[in-house]
Amino acid sequence: MRAPVVVVGASLAGLRAAEQLRAAGWDGPITLVGDEPHPPYNRPPLSKAFLAGTASSASLTLRPRPSVADATWLLGTRAVRADLDRRTVDLADGRTLPYRALVVATGTRPRRLTCPGPSGGRHTLRTLADARRLRAALAGPGARVVVVGAGFIGCEVAATVSALGAADVTVVDPLPLPLLGPLGELLATELRDRHERRGVRFALGRHVTGFAGRDRVTGVRLDDGGTLAADVVVESVGSLANTEWLAGNGLDLTDGVLTDAHLRVGGRPDVVAVGDIARFPGLRYDGVPRRVEHWSIPTDTAKHAARVLAAHLAGAGDHTESVADTGTGADSRAGVGGELAPFAPLPTFWSDQYDFRLQSFGAPALGTADARVLYGEPSADVVVGYHREGRRVGVVALGGQTAVAAAARHRADLLQQSPTT
Repeated sequence: MRAPVVVVGASLAGLRAAEQLRAAGWDGPITLVGDEPHPPYNRPPLSKAFLAGTASSASLTLRPRPSVADATWLLGTRAVRADLDRRTVDLADGRTLPYRALVVATGTRPRRLTCPGPSGGRHTLRTLADARRLRAALAGPGARVVVVGAGFIGCEVAATVSALGAADVTVVDPLPLPLLGPLGELLATELRDRHERRGVRFALGRHVTGFAGRDRVTGVRLDDGGTLAADVVVESVGSLANTEWLAGNGLDLTDGVLTDAHLRVGGRPDVVAVGDIARFPGLRYDGVPRRVEHWSIPTDTAKHAARVLAAHLAGAGDHTESVADTGTGADSRAGVGGELAPFAPLPTFWSDQYDFRLQSFGAPALGTADARVLYGEPSADVVVGYHREGRRVGVVALGGQTAVAAAARHRADLLQQSPTT
């Protein structure tokens, strides 16, 4: 029996990698390994509909395509070690899996604060289990909630908790505005104002120094000497890539797994990385390798990496016919000689908060120094374009469907720009 393609990581990126391997022609065995006991599920609703109690866990489950019905799923166990020379993966339950090819899809986990104080009442939000615990903690009336971190998850949680009727919601962040990095000052200011009009308070430019209480948190201590009363604390202070199991293989694991422009790892044709963990060259912009934690990236990376890996498994090296772009944002045009073009996706994200949406195409964070209103006005529906060295690199809408539709019209223009190779 042929050794399988082993996919380590059984969330969205791992599932899509398995499906795309089948679509690319691999008919051999596939084994998926995941540390959660659940089959793959959709994470974005965890901070919104699921936390609010309007979506069930069953509604989040992703349905695998029939093409991977014969895949082997090893759930509830994690990879602890990989030997890329021997082509083996060791699992926490003692098993060792040989592989013919390896897909790295282990994603990220929440970063935690290391401040002194009790751990009871402190939450993160990444998994279904995290969301269940947080939802249970918010079940009582009048909770005082402190959200540490004014990024996407932090702002979404603040919006959801506020709408649920929490007695007090405060967001703490060391930056002067929420989501300042990805949005820039114009939209970040408007986002703060919209939250404040709904009763959310901000402690901006502040660091958490510790937590008050004995077994459970009763307050959050700040670097200005103040303390925020709290029954529930949500830590949303970034993520760490799950790379520890790959240590010792000579890879660059500085921030995720460094790949080449075809998502191959460490110069090996039989190992690829997909999803949040992949740090790939940003060829559409400046060539700098970055991780991209947007919902579109698992599918885009899986599509490209599967083609590259399937071509290798078929003995064709990197030479494979390109397949026309299906609209995911990944650049799939054929390069010289019929080779698959380097991976150059158009990142896409959205964030639903209250009755409005943030919708982004491209990489606005690279152009916040030159942000220009393209449509509307910030206090209503607005679309902002982001520019770098005179070139538009991103578009963000803030508002309702009119703004989102206006931003979507700019997506084609961003896609037509030639990636920097």
